[in-house]
Order: sequence, then C-alpha cells, then structure tokens
Amino acid sequence: MTTPLTLTPGRRPDGTPRLTVSGEIDMSNAVTLAEALDAGSGPVEVDLTAVEYLDSAGLNVLFAHADRLELVVPPLLTPVLTVSGLAELVTVHARNGGPPQP
Repeated sequence: MTTPLTLTPGRRPDGTPRLTVSGEIDMSNAVTLAEALDAGSGPVEVDLTAVEYLDSAGLNVLFAHADRLELVVPPLLTPVLTVSGLAELVTVHARNGGPPQP
C-alpha cells in the first residue's frame, strides 16, 4: 500500500517559503507537487525528510524547478539525487527523518 502524498506549505524563520512533503512521490501524484511549486515564485526550500519513495516523475518535477530549489533530504534520497545529477544543480541538506525543523 502506498503512502499518500501530503504537501504542507510554510516559511522558514528567515521568511523563505518552505514546502514540507511527506509520503510517496510518483507518476500518480507528481503533478500535485509540480502545481504546488508552480504556485510560488523565487527560492523555496523543499523538505523531503518524510518522503518514503521518489520515482522518475518526481525527479522530473524537481529538475524542472531546480533553479530555485533548496532541498532537505533524508539519507534514503541522497544517492538518488546524486546519481540523477540533481545534487549538482541544487543545494542539498542531509537530515535524518523526523519532524521538520524550524
């Protein structure tokens, strides 16, 4: 059974928009993530620490917005971002799972 995608908008203490993502990002819901990222402009931090699965559709969304993303990722996703080349295009902060940081 898949874990539903949940998107929670917010802001970091410095005012930068933050999108906290949890669940699974795949071809069935990648458009939802794309729409959330398209809704804003300027830099955005995307916290993926609660993402359990990320397929190529999800990666495509992240690549399409790479010019303005800063990613916070769990150890599970670090190799995926490295092998795909996305880690060379965006700032990536590694963090163990758990609740989002302020």
